[in-house]
Amino acid sequence: MKVLITGLKGTLGPVVARVFEQQRAEILSWDRSIVDPENTEATAQYLEALQTEAIVHLAMGSERWAAQLAGYAAKQHIPFVFTSSVMVFDDEPDGPHHPADPRTEKDGYGTYKVRCEDAILATNKNAIIARIGWQIDPSGEGNNMLAHLDQWQEREGKIEASTRWKPACSFMEDTAESLWNLLQTGKGGIYHLDANAQDAWTFDQVVLALKKKFDRAWEVVPLAGYQHDQRLAGHEGWIRRLSERI
Repeated sequence: MKVLITGLKGTLGPVVARVFEQQRAEILSWDRSIVDPENTEATAQYLEALQTEAIVHLAMGSERWAAQLAGYAAKQHIPFVFTSSVMVFDDEPDGPHHPADPRTEKDGYGTYKVRCEDAILATNKNAIIARIGWQIDPSGEGNNMLAHLDQWQEREGKIEASTRWKPACSFMEDTAESLWNLLQTGKGGIYHLDANAQDAWTFDQVVLALKKKFDRAWEVVPLAGYQHDQRLAGHEGWIRRLSERI
C-alpha cells in the first residue's frame, strides 16, 4: 500500500512512517519546498502524480489544505486519517471526554484543530479523525513528554507534578500502530486514542513511572496543582494501555 504521510519532519511522523514500513507500506512524503500546500492547483497536480492509496495527515497547515487532502481521498475512495488533539476540549466541563462531546476549547491550538476537523468532515464524511494526547517517546527528543520533563528538571531542578490532573497520553509507537489499524479498517469517524483512558493515572503517577522506566534522576514533587480529567474515552480497545508500557 502506498501511503502519503504529511509531517514526516515532525516528531510523530518518523515514528508513524517506521511502523507503517514494518507493515510493508510504501511511504510517500510531502516536500513543502517543492509543493506549496497553500497552492491549490499545485497540490491537486501533486496528488494526481503520486497516485497514493491512502493519506495520513499529521502536518501543521491550514484547514484549507486539510480539506483538499480529505476531498481528494473522498473522490478516489481511499482512506484518509487526520490526527486531531485532546486540546479541542477545555477543562470545563471536566472529562473524561467522549467523541460526541461538545468541543469546548476557546482559542489557540485547540480551536485550530476544531477548524481542521470541521473542514475535513465537510469534504469527506468517511474521514478518520484520531484525537490524541501528549505523546511519549523513549528517544527523549522533539515535542514529547519525556523530553519536556528532562527540560523541566534541568530548568527548575525539580518537577512539580499535579495529583489532580489525569492527562491523555500515549507512547508514540502505540499511537502509530493504532493509526495503522484505523487505516486498515477504512471506517470513518472520530476516534479517541488515549493509553491512559482506562488506567486513569494522575500526572504525578505518570511522571514517577517514567522516571523508573527510563532511569531518570528527576526530583518529582507531587502537589495539588492543575485539576482536569483530560482522558479521551470511548475507544479504549484501540491502543495499548499505559500500564502495559510503564
